[in-house]
Amino acid sequence: MFVEKDDIEEKFARLRLIRSDGIGPVSFSKLLEEHGSARKAVSHLSTTTNRLPKNFKLASENQIEEERQRTLDFSAVFIFLGEERYPEALAAIPDAPPVLIIKGNEALLHSTSVGIVGARNASAAGQKITSKIATALGEQGITITSGLARGIDTSAHKASLLTGTIACLAGGIDFIYPPENTDLYTMVAKQGLLVTEMAIGTEPKARHFPRRNRIISGLSTGLLVVEAAKKSGSLITARFAAEQGRDVFAVPGSPLDPRAQGTNQLIKDGAILTQGADDIIPELGPSINAPLALPKSQPKRPSQIQQPVATVPSGPLVEYLSHSPIHIDEIVRLTGRSSSDLMAEFLVLELSGEIIRHTGGKYSLAAVKN
Repeated sequence: MFVEKDDIEEKFARLRLIRSDGIGPVSFSKLLEEHGSARKAVSHLSTTTNRLPKNFKLASENQIEEERQRTLDFSAVFIFLGEERYPEALAAIPDAPPVLIIKGNEALLHSTSVGIVGARNASAAGQKITSKIATALGEQGITITSGLARGIDTSAHKASLLTGTIACLAGGIDFIYPPENTDLYTMVAKQGLLVTEMAIGTEPKARHFPRRNRIISGLSTGLLVVEAAKKSGSLITARFAAEQGRDVFAVPGSPLDPRAQGTNQLIKDGAILTQGADDIIPELGPSINAPLALPKSQPKRPSQIQQPVATVPSGPLVEYLSHSPIHIDEIVRLTGRSSSDLMAEFLVLELSGEIIRHTGGKYSLAAVKN
């Protein structure tokens, strides 16, 4: 429902409504449709107990005024569903966030975007292909949207800082998670865009991440998955993307690597096998450098994965390796450690049979033993 640009009271009421316990995006929309405005809905809810959720509690005016002031003090702004500023494609999904809180370059909300998600314990090869694809897409004027998580998300954001990147947060606009991405968070705020639907000061909980994931896919024309284990959050994002009518892309991986089980299954279920940006750009068609398209009528729907889980050798160093050989210089770049230190540890892992040394200074995980 459209909201006037300067209708401060209606915006205040909408924020009060969505911050009330027991009210989510779907029930929010139903209340607006039933009463015609958030002001009328709030007035009704404050005087009745009929048909209300058991856990319903109307947010107080003081609570909302405090959130509003803290958000403005943080140099962030509200964008309400129904405003012209609200991204069109995100508005079209059934459970669109009633309000977005953003900080940074607002114009990125209306650019062509590709979401990139994947494993937090990403291999060096996975991070390398992510950076390569994100860079190539950015050179074509395509914004990269991700979740500021470790691993694949981090590589996607870093590669697209100069060309346009959106970080969707699971917590409040002021809450940096994970803490080690503090510098990246700061750079995205200055050069890209931070987006969340959560109130400022909200610490991200496990239940918040799927909600964050639907925003990543909802803002994107297509979604790329790089390294995803069985039942991972990345597969939840892929399911959202499929349900929203977005194209789903996936980078294939070794059948021996658990981090490739999800992506390989996505490909079997109809996702587009992706080895580079050239596999993505043609599928975006006329949407490049144009406003985001609305969802398609017949989305691809990757099914649930039922494959058994293999075991990855444990330890912080081997997490950078996959079954595809990677040069030691890539590990040096990602870890910041010296090649001599790495080679010493690699020797121990090689002798224990956990990794394989290849010619040309390359290493990979050893095959999983049955």
